Amino acid sequence: MSDLRVHKTKYINETKRVSFKYDGKNYFGYEGDTLASALLANGVHLIGRSFKYHRPRGIMSCGSEEPNAICQISDKNDLTEPNVRATELEIYDGLEAFSQNCWPNVKFDIGGINNLISPLIPAGFYYKTFMWPKSFWKKVYEPLIRMSAGLGKSPTEPDPDIYDHKYVHYDVLVIGGGLSGIISAKIAAKSNLKTLLVDDKKTLGGSTIFQNNDSFKIDDQHSSKWLEKEINEISEIENLTVKTRTSIAAYHGYNYLLARENLTDHLSIKDKKDKIRQRLWKIRAKKVIIATGAIERPLVFNNNDRPGILLSNSINKYLDYYGVACGKNIIVFTNNDSAYETAISLHKKGIKNLIVDLRKNSQSEIAKQAQNLGIKIYFNHVVTNTFGYRRINSVELMELSDDGNTTIGNKIKLNCDCLGISGGWTPMVHMHTQSGGKLDFKNDDQVFIPKEIDNDQISVGACNGDFDLETIIDKTVNKINIFLEINNQDYKNTKVDCSIEKEKRNIWLLPNKIPLGKTKCFIDFQNDSTAKDIKLALKEGFRSIEHVKRYTTTGMATDQGKLSNMHALGIIADTAGVKMGTLGTTTFRPPFTPLTFGTIVGRNVGKFFEVVRKTSIHDWHVDNKAKFENVGQWKRPWYYPINGETMHDAVQRESKAARDSAGILDASTLGKIDIQGTDASEFLNRVYTNAWSKLSIGKCRYGLMLNEDGMVYDDGVTTRLAENHYLMTTTTGGAANVLGKLEDYLQTEWPELDVYLTSVTDHYSTASLCGPNSKKIINKIFPELDLSDENFPHMSFKNTKLDNVNCRVMRISFTGELSYEINIESKYGKSLWEKCISVGQEFNITPYGTETMHLLRAEKGFIIVGQDTDGTMTPSDLQMDWIVSKKKYDFIGKRSLYRSDTIREDRKQLVGLLTDDPKEILEEGAQIVSDTNTKPIDMLGHVTSSYFSPNLNKSIALAVVRSGKNMKGKKLIIPMENKNINVTVSDTIFLDKENKRLNA
Repeated sequence: MSDLRVHKTKYINETKRVSFKYDGKNYFGYEGDTLASALLANGVHLIGRSFKYHRPRGIMSCGSEEPNAICQISDKNDLTEPNVRATELEIYDGLEAFSQNCWPNVKFDIGGINNLISPLIPAGFYYKTFMWPKSFWKKVYEPLIRMSAGLGKSPTEPDPDIYDHKYVHYDVLVIGGGLSGIISAKIAAKSNLKTLLVDDKKTLGGSTIFQNNDSFKIDDQHSSKWLEKEINEISEIENLTVKTRTSIAAYHGYNYLLARENLTDHLSIKDKKDKIRQRLWKIRAKKVIIATGAIERPLVFNNNDRPGILLSNSINKYLDYYGVACGKNIIVFTNNDSAYETAISLHKKGIKNLIVDLRKNSQSEIAKQAQNLGIKIYFNHVVTNTFGYRRINSVELMELSDDGNTTIGNKIKLNCDCLGISGGWTPMVHMHTQSGGKLDFKNDDQVFIPKEIDNDQISVGACNGDFDLETIIDKTVNKINIFLEINNQDYKNTKVDCSIEKEKRNIWLLPNKIPLGKTKCFIDFQNDSTAKDIKLALKEGFRSIEHVKRYTTTGMATDQGKLSNMHALGIIADTAGVKMGTLGTTTFRPPFTPLTFGTIVGRNVGKFFEVVRKTSIHDWHVDNKAKFENVGQWKRPWYYPINGETMHDAVQRESKAARDSAGILDASTLGKIDIQGTDASEFLNRVYTNAWSKLSIGKCRYGLMLNEDGMVYDDGVTTRLAENHYLMTTTTGGAANVLGKLEDYLQTEWPELDVYLTSVTDHYSTASLCGPNSKKIINKIFPELDLSDENFPHMSFKNTKLDNVNCRVMRISFTGELSYEINIESKYGKSLWEKCISVGQEFNITPYGTETMHLLRAEKGFIIVGQDTDGTMTPSDLQMDWIVSKKKYDFIGKRSLYRSDTIREDRKQLVGLLTDDPKEILEEGAQIVSDTNTKPIDMLGHVTSSYFSPNLNKSIALAVVRSGKNMKGKKLIIPMENKNINVTVSDTIFLDKENKRLNA
């Protein structure tokens, strides 16, 4: 440990030494250190390399705004994580971290040659260079780009850590644990409101908690002491939950927010084992108070990116919070009073420093205090250049002209090992804008501040543009009382002493008229975007801030422009001669700070990645050696091999048995939606293409559902159970989407309809029996039922009982055979199935799976939505014009059916295909052409379903073919890799066109 650990603080536990590695070298820090503070304590400033020019970069800040100090962390198990901010990572025993974007090492990086050739790679060079010659793209440009792309290395092993999600509801959510956040949370919680306070740091208090300057007093005590007392008080409030190490990642509509809580990242590898690493909080709040504070701005001047150049307030935090000096000879460069606090703190700790202030003077108490302490101040001066490669060693000063546009006089060169810069403060408006809020421009401070949008959200403190103690406390208390409709008097007589002067001299580029030819004035420190790049973009015609951002990559780094965007706006405004407030801002997108994939996914990994749904009959299928396929999260029996059968053999046997005698299918997975209400019939009329008002109670009807564009969306049979009660079935995979779509229409388009929807898919198990002997089996199971065609016709149902258990028998067919579906409560599903199997033994009842079901329905030309349709098929394309009502006034998608494109004769339409060789089975997805000699070959369509039918003893297929309706009997070709297959276009119905088997 170096002598840069200058004093003890209560936030660092110096009784617990922590060993860690950086770039393979052993270092020591203390419990409570971040990787950044520990490295600084060890005198390490060179942390990594910038993305584009590979320039040496060091720690610049102490929070989430850090653009430079991002590193790769790993452990002894070869697990790794890239792009971790050293300023946010607390050190722990066993930590190993590495520099990124450098080879072979951070001190000697071959990529540094980019800095030498930087004139050849200005802003937008990607777009200009990689366009020609065309032949270079594949063999030269793309490999080079891929080698250079990205920061850090992605992990190659599965993440072993545990992640969690938590859903919570609160009356009030307070974002930010600084001064205004503490006050807000205390007022809300003491007003009997269930309150949650979150802050991303390990301790509450923001920047005020480590202030120890006589210029900042509340009730005649240092502001830090006063705030510490407030923090202790709120810890005793019962209905206040405080979450530290918790960062709000995203703010969505209706006060729905996501927050990431770090639970074990600061623990040693041994202590964090088998514990939850991070938890994603999903928060609903009635009211949200944003108190996220402000970020200190850098200053933009030549070579302002060297290691050892830090934000002034960060130097102060490293000193007063972590007890670490960032250097021994420090220069503070500022345009405002807040940096004087840093200089005074440094002086009191015995660290040599001086101030360069580009203002002409400052008459504030804190400036006088600095002068009285003997701190040298260069007023009306600006840093024009810095020197040093791996760390700053000196700066060059010049006096500013009266207008601030140029420099005058002689250059002054001063030695230093650290430069603190402060360009004022930028309110953290990210949460406000993520929620949909707009911004106002405050010209006095040159900042964007939130424009209040509704009664459910408010911004207070520095993020609202209030930067001095007195204003923060007064305005926060008043606004919170109004916002929460209360009258809290806790802070009525609070006395505040603050000697900071608000005045600053804002110059976006120092000096403003600096010749940019050979300078590097950095705006975006990670992406190496410079002031020269911004001006080049304007010169080349870009005006929109969004266009300039993309052309120069300003604000597109991992810090999302937290330090760069305001300077980019300022330089654009100055160069273009427009008011800054008229430019708008770039978009503040979530997440505010990066989220690991583990946090987003939570426990839904491995076998929990997707929900596995099983029917109540699943165990029987397993016991009988069924092979399964995944359909819409359900495990459906695919086929039942016997004695080592292949799938083809099993399907041939199952389909033959279903046609010749009896087959049974587990159809429990079909989506089932219970529809009730006095307007249920009208609702179905609007949803389906065919008519429903006259469907009799006890009857079933097949329906086709369209999107608004007229394309087939789903299909199924719906049964009328009572006057105002229907049961809709949907496809297995489409059940959730259909329910969501129907609910959307009811809630947004037709709220006047008296209709209620309930998903009952899991409530019932369904055994579907088909085949010539199915009626005999049903008759044995339900001897009391009259199964005659007159009493129980096709597309009807009967309520009955099985062993005193209510069940429903429907006469519905998806195979073209005489078929019955038995619905029973799910808990009796397996018993029903076993009963059917037992009774059906004498009829050789054969269980069949989804593959056989597909074959049987294809023989009849029945479609499967999603297989024979692809979101571009209308009922007419499917040769199902018969199901579209000509009399109904309207239904979803009706108008789209009459668009010029929809009624084209040459659309792709569903047809049947028969191969010249009856044994040849086509591949599903295979392309269809009419001529293979003409190049390029014209693709007419593709095969959607293909099987070998043992019942027809030949290959059959369904396909979509351009102008297919008019091509019956025509010869087409299926070109495959080694041969062409000749086919004939046929009708879509291959078996029993007269439907005689339905009543066999």
